[in-house]
Amino acid sequence: MLAFAFSILSTNAQTKSLAWEKSYRGSATKINDVVHTKLDVQFDYNRSWMYGKEWITLKPHFYPTDSLTLDAKGMDIKEVAMMKGADKTPLQYTYDSLQLKITLDKQYFADEKYTLYISYTSRPNDQKAKGSAAITDAKGLYFINPKGEEKDKPTQIWTQGETECNSVWMPTIDKPDQKSTEEIYMTVPAKYVTLSNGLLISQKTNTDGTRTDYWRMDLPHAPYLFFMGVGDYTIVKDKYKDKEVNYYVEPQYASVARRIFGNTPEMIGFYEKILGVPYQWPKYSQIVGRDFVSGAMENTTATLHQESAYQNDRQLTDGNIWEEVIAHELFHHWFGDLVTTESWSNITVNESFADYSEYLWDQYKYGDDVAGEHGREDMEGYLKNTDAAKKDLVRFYYSDKEDVFDVVSYNKGGCILNMLRNYVGDSAFYKSLNLYLTTNKFKTGEADQLRLAFEEVTGEDLNWFWNQWYYGSGHPVLDISYGYDVATKNAYVYVKQTQQSTNPFKLPIAIDVYSGGSKIRQKVWLKNFSDTFTFHQNTVPDLINVDADKILLCQKTDNKTDANYVFQYKNAPNYLDRYEALDYFDSKSMPELALGLTDKFAGLRLLTITKLTAQKSSPDQKVIDAIAKMTTTEKDKKTKAAAISFLVKTGDPKYLDIYTKNVTDSSYTVAGGALEGLTKLQPDKAYDLAKKYSADAKGALGDAVTSVLIKNAKDEDFDIVADHYNNLPPGQDKYDMTSTFCDYLSKAKDTEKIKKEIDNIISFSQAIPSQYRVFTDKKIKASLDKIGSAKGQDIKDYINSNFKFVASAQ
Repeated sequence: MLAFAFSILSTNAQTKSLAWEKSYRGSATKINDVVHTKLDVQFDYNRSWMYGKEWITLKPHFYPTDSLTLDAKGMDIKEVAMMKGADKTPLQYTYDSLQLKITLDKQYFADEKYTLYISYTSRPNDQKAKGSAAITDAKGLYFINPKGEEKDKPTQIWTQGETECNSVWMPTIDKPDQKSTEEIYMTVPAKYVTLSNGLLISQKTNTDGTRTDYWRMDLPHAPYLFFMGVGDYTIVKDKYKDKEVNYYVEPQYASVARRIFGNTPEMIGFYEKILGVPYQWPKYSQIVGRDFVSGAMENTTATLHQESAYQNDRQLTDGNIWEEVIAHELFHHWFGDLVTTESWSNITVNESFADYSEYLWDQYKYGDDVAGEHGREDMEGYLKNTDAAKKDLVRFYYSDKEDVFDVVSYNKGGCILNMLRNYVGDSAFYKSLNLYLTTNKFKTGEADQLRLAFEEVTGEDLNWFWNQWYYGSGHPVLDISYGYDVATKNAYVYVKQTQQSTNPFKLPIAIDVYSGGSKIRQKVWLKNFSDTFTFHQNTVPDLINVDADKILLCQKTDNKTDANYVFQYKNAPNYLDRYEALDYFDSKSMPELALGLTDKFAGLRLLTITKLTAQKSSPDQKVIDAIAKMTTTEKDKKTKAAAISFLVKTGDPKYLDIYTKNVTDSSYTVAGGALEGLTKLQPDKAYDLAKKYSADAKGALGDAVTSVLIKNAKDEDFDIVADHYNNLPPGQDKYDMTSTFCDYLSKAKDTEKIKKEIDNIISFSQAIPSQYRVFTDKKIKASLDKIGSAKGQDIKDYINSNFKFVASAQ
């Protein structure tokens, strides 16, 4: 699963000491094992209900039992019976709206299978359960626009099982340590297509305008990975070797589906090669769902993506923003689906691997610099959340199972795998993963099983690594300084660990010493709160590069000189070497920052321009001229757009031709930057162009168009502005725009339209996960109050009666 797209989720939440801190969260005790699940379902679109019949086959795990408890949330249970051939024998049961407790017809022994029949109605909208940072809702089965009442939104059905939500629509033992094969008969309006796990075996056209599709999965997988999808989709067919690889998209995106998802077959081949484990499943399909409550979900053979995956040709000109998500969910089909975490406490064996798979794909497909940038962003995402440093990666104590889907399980876990790979080497790393997967396939795994696989391959006791990184919390905070003794001709490196911890971290690293045109490498261990390393050098080294591979997950103060950093930028090989140097030049306002304008990697050229744009003083004219030249020579669209935005900040009219030429660029980002330039120099023309381009304005161009229209504040533009806001996916961009949109609404005249948009803003605010609404509610409410202040008591009352603060946010 990929987390819901909010960078505000990195806000540091303060957790009080509560009783759950003493409640151990192990794996679920197995009394019965689910063996096979057969479902026959029909959907009631008017009520948003599902009518289900289930034949569930189980067996005692080990000890004899005469009872069974199934998770079945918010259902109407019609019938529970024991199947003996075709005959049904009613069984006694009790039901409390969450669990179905059944008295079996006799005592069953280990490996003695029995099959129950259950008739029920699923009412998902009656289910009340909180989501998480990764999943914003938890009702399992979702009817999207079921009556077709929402304009421009298709009617769809999709399910979301993780963590334990599929028991809203099918009685099961809804725990990750269960594995079941599966059959589903789905009866739907004949105009729709369906998707589920496994293969589509048959389709039967019914006389009432419906069709029954029969899907079957013959390999066992966890209940939370079961999936149903229904809607008006075009199926774009692809393949990997002899296996189906299909993309389910709304018809208007069929022409770009391969540009969005088309690297999937190559990804499968790449992951098979490095893991030495073939893709085990009978097909791989991907589907995009409207209003999805997460980023994406790795349902076995049927991954579900949120609608942010949709991009048109112009958006894709800037690069596919969803490619790493596609890689992430696919890799789960090894780590998560093939071998599944035995408990939510061990979610690292699912999510840390999926997170790291994005790095691996970037490195293979696009090179070390792209992977390095991804790794830095991952690490920063963890480090800026100070509350995360208090949490173990393997977490046996938590308030709610949803809490483990955070920057520790994802970002930190991915960084830890990168350190482990660097320490043991690529060959041992991938052989260990192969051993873990082949030993535990179609079963469950935990962090210690992963450790045992690495120990068997490497022959080394790795408890020290697991204890500090998997079963411990926090990270090293390093202070690095240097010295040179002319008399002894020794160079010294002093490394202090300054984090608040009982024991220092044990850190194997490489140190590169550059001197006289040569480089020597020494591998060392940081083992103490204070370590000193000595290198005999005839002269003061040009650079001593600590953690030369740049793999440590840490915070550091590196006391290099200006000259050291200049040398590092020009000579050290890694992305982070150059990034750190550029960041240092920026912090010191050094002219050497301009070195980044010619970096080999577009990401660092973009970073350099962004930093130069943010500086208070203008750089040398030669630098400005170089950036102006980049508007014609730069191939990377985002970097070219940044160059245009830099020129806009100068306010110099001589760049008008650049803006005029680029406002029609195929890239929304480039066109958006150019429109900003025209807004400064020719505001009337910019307004006319904003109106002209509003029908096809997404991303930066959409923001620029909306900014121009908001600035002019004309009622005739209301629908354009509102549509842009409402069409933004739920995430940081929409959150950031909310205040500006509220300013615009405070100047609008149509009361009914204003109220409608207030409703949309409130709906967005309430979709943010509750643990973060403690922070976001106050800001959004303050923005809404500006509308009330401008429009009077009626609007004030309307806002106050509809906006509900999350608990403790007031």
